[in-house]
Amino acid sequence: MAASSVASPLCTWLVAACMSVDYEKDHYLFQSSRRLSRWARSKKSFLLQSITTGTTGGVTGERGLISSICESSFQGLMSSCLAFEPCEDFNGYYGFSLFGSKTGTGFRKQRRMTKTAAHVGKAMAVAVEPSKEVASKKKNLTEKRRVVVTGMGVITGVGHDPDVFYENLLEGVSGISEIEAFDCSLFPTRIAGEIKSFSTDGWVAPKFSRRMDKFMLYMLTAGKKALADAGISEEIMSEIDKTRCGVLIGSAMGGMKVFNDAIEALRISYRKMNPFCVPFATTNMGSAMLAMDLGWMGPNYSISTACATSNFCILNAANHIIRGEANMMLCGGSDAAIIPIGLGGFVACKALSQRNGDPTKASRPWDTNRDGFVMGEGAGVLLLEELEHAKRRGANIYAEFLGGSFTCDAYHMTEPHPDGAGVILCIEKALAQSGVAREDVNYINAHATSTQAGDMKEYEALIRCFGKNPELRVNSTKSMIGHLLGASGAVEAVATVQAIRTGWVHPNVNLDNPEEGVNMNVLVGPQKERLDVKVALSNSFGFGGHNSSILFAPYK
Repeated sequence: MAASSVASPLCTWLVAACMSVDYEKDHYLFQSSRRLSRWARSKKSFLLQSITTGTTGGVTGERGLISSICESSFQGLMSSCLAFEPCEDFNGYYGFSLFGSKTGTGFRKQRRMTKTAAHVGKAMAVAVEPSKEVASKKKNLTEKRRVVVTGMGVITGVGHDPDVFYENLLEGVSGISEIEAFDCSLFPTRIAGEIKSFSTDGWVAPKFSRRMDKFMLYMLTAGKKALADAGISEEIMSEIDKTRCGVLIGSAMGGMKVFNDAIEALRISYRKMNPFCVPFATTNMGSAMLAMDLGWMGPNYSISTACATSNFCILNAANHIIRGEANMMLCGGSDAAIIPIGLGGFVACKALSQRNGDPTKASRPWDTNRDGFVMGEGAGVLLLEELEHAKRRGANIYAEFLGGSFTCDAYHMTEPHPDGAGVILCIEKALAQSGVAREDVNYINAHATSTQAGDMKEYEALIRCFGKNPELRVNSTKSMIGHLLGASGAVEAVATVQAIRTGWVHPNVNLDNPEEGVNMNVLVGPQKERLDVKVALSNSFGFGGHNSSILFAPYK
């Protein structure tokens, strides 16, 4: 007898009433009978009629029905309730059939009561025969889908190709210099990891190149370069299922230049404003434009969590693949905030280095003479792919994405938690989520921005989590390219994957006088070092207390 045959929630009420009957059953039944009679009359008796109608259409007496149910066993009671079927009078009470086209208040009430009764009936059916019902709903367990990196794209101050970029890092080449894009002579900070030469030729249509903010141009170019690096030709693109391909590339600052120009135009008249100022300033539009260009119809959005943006995007993109919602995801971050309002904003925060006389020495994580971070700009994009999908198309697999985690310090807008609780929790959750033992992590690309508080709090957290590992090596890519804000995590993820591929980790430059308590047996020195990476961890933290950690390993 199907659970869906229950016609009214009254049956459920009767079950509850009968189950509470004890030594005063007769008195209770009398009171229940009176209440039921009043309730039935107020509803014109049709609900009671539907309840008391058997499968043959006969009607029993009200009191007799209650007595028969309550005197039965619990299973018999449940079965009796489940045996009731809706009568024709109930379905046609308002003058239409169940599947009729008429609508009205009465029909909406009937639908709600029928739906509620069906839902309750199903729950009771599980209670009566749990093994049978649960077994029928149990899903077949499937093996976890593995995620691999098959393509990379970067736009940075030290290279616009993943191999050129990493070769410069290995050689200790700095991309930090005096700002040339605008006159910053009146600013206390006049240096940055500025991109001096950049072309969108062959990557972005000229009409967009003239109108888009640089953060979007960097994003589109890096995204398409990642596809080219992955060997996604036009032929392959025409064969893949684009409904299962997505884009998740974020930005911390968005289109600041476009927005700033709109404000300046507004000073004259709203008629002077760029009609694209709103869409080209929002952080999601880069992912959207890239998806439109590629025709990718899968998951598409952006995440903005300050300087942790890229890691949030990468982990969420991987989760879409793991859950079976996508086969391929372009993910990462992009930012281009080296403009007057961006520079001025961070100067006002007192966050930037003022070592203007020697720009290449300005970014110096863990060094006692560090005086703040150096702004950078650019983009980093990874192509994540489901393993079997990558193997079927013969992709070159660079590394495997193992997992990661996020936490929040819930402490201060710009300062890390004093005891590093949020960072430690994030790392431990990342290890647990990915199933990685801490002794297997032997390379960490640290967030280390060159700020007084941030560098040491992260270092202390890393030592607490991995200090017993004699093979551990830690470095900071920001020592050479500066802090790329929302793009930093993705660019550093590319550096991390390159370390796995090449077996070399890049140096920490400008670490001339390590902070007291820093163990140089853990930090990479001024020269590149050979390392057989087992598992690599990449950290990114952002204003607002956002913490993120992601893990990569060689594909085996």
